[in-house]
Amino acid sequence: MNSSLPRRLLAELLGTALLVAVVVGSGIAAQQLSPDDVGLQLLENSLATVFGLAALILMFGPVSGAHFNPAVSLADWFLGRRPGTGLSLPEVGAYSIAQILGAIGGAALANVMFDVDQAISTKDRATGGHLVAEIVATAGLIVLIFALVRSDRGALVAPAVGGYIGAAYWFTSSTSFANPAVTIGRVFSDTFAGIAPGSVAPFVLAQLVGAALGVLLILALYPAVEVRRR
Repeated sequence: MNSSLPRRLLAELLGTALLVAVVVGSGIAAQQLSPDDVGLQLLENSLATVFGLAALILMFGPVSGAHFNPAVSLADWFLGRRPGTGLSLPEVGAYSIAQILGAIGGAALANVMFDVDQAISTKDRATGGHLVAEIVATAGLIVLIFALVRSDRGALVAPAVGGYIGAAYWFTSSTSFANPAVTIGRVFSDTFAGIAPGSVAPFVLAQLVGAALGVLLILALYPAVEVRRR
């Protein structure tokens, strides 16, 4: 990946903004189209996320690696620090800021597109089961991404990550946020996909625990494979 840092940050900002716009926007649409069926709402929301996330990874991956997620950026730094193939810590910080700003902008954009008031979410999500789900979802995401990269199957990241997140909407009780930036961004829409501010810190902590667990599993499963950047 030879892109300059400003280009990579722009890609991360735009990619994360569009990802949150997909998640929040499809959640609003699902709520409007299927007001009396929460299961159908979740199906509509998850399908849009599957295809949207895969497309965004293909769109921005060649520029920045299409992390869209501080947990992925942090794992990229840790796993690539010895061979010198991952992000540096300052780059992780810059990526994370771009991702968070993009996520907030994406939620605001979805609100505008659907003529929804700009408001802070009131949807509390921080239960014990949801936090365990976030650990599981984030660990699985990290293992999937870096298993593919370390086994020279990086071309499969886009469909595999889209498919995994779509499945995790259903097999985790939290509907698989698995992303600190997206979690923060979803605070800014009081709609189907929102999350109340009080739930953010527990969710982010669970996601970081999940990311650390995912890194440990990668080191155990793929210990001798050189890290390649996406």
